[in-house]
Amino acid sequence: MTRPLEDDDDDAPQGRLRVVIGEDPPDRLDKALVREVPEKASLSRSRLMKMIAAGEVTRDGVPVTDPKTRVAEGEVFDLVVGHAAEVETQPENIPLEVVWEDADLIVVNKPVGMVVHPAPGSWSGTLVNALLFHCGDTLSGVGGERRPGIVHRIDKDTSGLLVVAKSDRAHHGLAAQFERHSVNRHYLALVQGVPSAADPRLRGTRGVSFESGGILKIATHLARHKTDRQRQAVVWNEGRHAVTRVRVLESYGTPEAASLVECWLETGRTHQIRVHMAHAGHGLIGDQTYGGKRRVAAKSVGPAAADAANAFPRQALHAATLGFTHPVTGEELQFEAPLPPDMQALADLLRLGAEASAG
Repeated sequence: MTRPLEDDDDDAPQGRLRVVIGEDPPDRLDKALVREVPEKASLSRSRLMKMIAAGEVTRDGVPVTDPKTRVAEGEVFDLVVGHAAEVETQPENIPLEVVWEDADLIVVNKPVGMVVHPAPGSWSGTLVNALLFHCGDTLSGVGGERRPGIVHRIDKDTSGLLVVAKSDRAHHGLAAQFERHSVNRHYLALVQGVPSAADPRLRGTRGVSFESGGILKIATHLARHKTDRQRQAVVWNEGRHAVTRVRVLESYGTPEAASLVECWLETGRTHQIRVHMAHAGHGLIGDQTYGGKRRVAAKSVGPAAADAANAFPRQALHAATLGFTHPVTGEELQFEAPLPPDMQALADLLRLGAEASAG
């Protein structure tokens, strides 16, 4: 339970809350506060973690700075909620394809080549820079700063749909849905070969199985590669559980040289689709990190299509469908984005080349 902190001091900081830990609390402070703080306070777990670290959460007047601190029913914690600060990342007038926008969130179709969040080597030209310009004063404090709330990401060279929070209440609600894996995310990919239940090699690959309707299921653990920290790797006794399902939408060539597949995530791990498809022996066309040495054969789709596929300059992956519950209104939202021009052109070329080679 919560109530305003009773304080007669006229100079007391604004936005002070008193939180009383309820029955059967979680075993650590940060999780307990996430449960007890009311939704209208718009305090996400990341914001609460920052407040704890900054000494803005006290018990009996003493700051509690360890989020793992054990709590008990009936304990009282006082929270000082400051005003949102301005973020250092600068707004940039970068065109955006906005699919949906309201006071709490925005959905965009990210183009190929755009980094989502500023990082070493990419401090400008990012989606966050563009959103700061586009949203302007409509942004409220997310995590204590006036910035868009990034709740998920897609790689620089992957195109497609992203939802971003404009308010702390939206950020908190969206983050919870991603944590529960309740967000519907489907990707389209062009891959080497065609995943088939009739392939004995694939059926014998650890972590690979087939479900009704010919759906390929890949279930492994993923962790950072032991020697290349920029890559992810399939592991079995460590890392994080990851599940990808795959449906073949169209195949190209006889013998089948490539295919367009739909992938959807039960979990959302870094590079998950790229690593899982490579593990299954059907790496993404154009994936220089995980794609391996396999190439599309000219005898199946013709030299022009084969050359285009083998020279494709990025992983052929597109976040095509995004569905979630609006974190404020409760409305069920579903968005779709068609294949970007480069992937559509390659798919058309592979189809035409396969038809010509078959004729």
